[in-house]
Amino acid sequence: MKRGKGWRIGLWFVALMTLLPTSTGYAAAELTEAPYPMDSSNQAGWWSPLDTYGTGYEYAYLAYNAPGGTADKHNVYIARRDGTGAWSNIPVMNGSVVAEYIDDLGHNQPSIARDGSGRFHVFASMHDNNWRYFRSDTVGGAPQNHSADMPGPEMKISYPIVKTAPNGDLYLFARAAKDPAGKREGVLFHWDNTTSTWSQIGVIASTLNRSVYPDDLAFDANGDMHILFEWAHFAASALRHELSYLKYSPATGVFTQADGTPVSLPATLTTADIVQPLAPGETYVQSGDDPGGPGVQSAKLTVDSAGNPIIAYRYREAGSANFAVKQATYGAGGWVLQTVYDAAATRAAVDVTWTGTEARIYYVKQSGADRAFVAVNAGGTGWTETSLAPGKPIERLAVERSAKGVDILYLVDIPNLKLYYGRNN
Repeated sequence: MKRGKGWRIGLWFVALMTLLPTSTGYAAAELTEAPYPMDSSNQAGWWSPLDTYGTGYEYAYLAYNAPGGTADKHNVYIARRDGTGAWSNIPVMNGSVVAEYIDDLGHNQPSIARDGSGRFHVFASMHDNNWRYFRSDTVGGAPQNHSADMPGPEMKISYPIVKTAPNGDLYLFARAAKDPAGKREGVLFHWDNTTSTWSQIGVIASTLNRSVYPDDLAFDANGDMHILFEWAHFAASALRHELSYLKYSPATGVFTQADGTPVSLPATLTTADIVQPLAPGETYVQSGDDPGGPGVQSAKLTVDSAGNPIIAYRYREAGSANFAVKQATYGAGGWVLQTVYDAAATRAAVDVTWTGTEARIYYVKQSGADRAFVAVNAGGTGWTETSLAPGKPIERLAVERSAKGVDILYLVDIPNLKLYYGRNN
């Protein structure tokens, strides 16, 4: 950034801060448009399309759908922003051509993670499909198709969420369909970065006549993994229920509820740690469209400095037409639920980070001149929100807390087919 422009932004930020309560949540979000064309199919609520790396120079990797050869198809790329702010566009390769798939809104979107050796891993465009998995053969290189390396080649995979563990290993949480058995299960996989191999840890969530919808994975300082997912009527529904949590210790192989109660695999609706219980009148309905009524739709999690889970999710209360944005934290008395925002309709896009002193809840409103917001707790049950992208019609987002202590933003402007990189200090 040139000195003159930065000086002007600095004056604007100082002026803004005089009008707002003091809070680390009010850091100015600096946005940069990724200089590559984006496809209209680049939108989802469950995905993990963003990864970051570096404590000196800070790198960001934005996996996205680019326009394909025809209007109903997309190519898969990684927009890479290096520590100097320079961009490069890395193709995800299927043999000698860029990976191309049929559009499927809310389903065929990419998730990415960088392993401890610097290789990219991309899971792309799977909605009840066999593996579509891509990995770099060289550090930072263009990912190549390595679907044959995945266990369970017969599996039908949906909603792959992949995250990097503190030791450089990867963990993948996805839904695997075994429709004749009357269930769609949540399955956990592990990439051993030392041996460069994938293995299946196991089916971690399964209940007859129910389908698992993966939401997120997060690691604490001890290397333990926190897992978040929803349940729907088998085989599928746009409205989900009983938002659930598990904790996994790779060191011991033990799964537990938040209070430490051991959970045998697979977790069921009886043994999983239910964050958002069913409300009176809330029922499971199989429906391709939203059937109305109370229920969950999209959720993300992080951990605080003590390793306790903090969850952001959308829940439609009984009698409401809109999904409220809510926060769930765990304390001595169990799960504590708070409403962050419920004044107007929101989209299926939420995220959450921990700054070291407070949680930031990110969400997107259905309409308005400003749509992407971050909210912080203003005390008690009060929350104060700040616009992230004034004047930009953002419809989807993802956020990662970088090793440098900055919230890196992935903001999707569908009407104008633009992808934004942002920094919220």
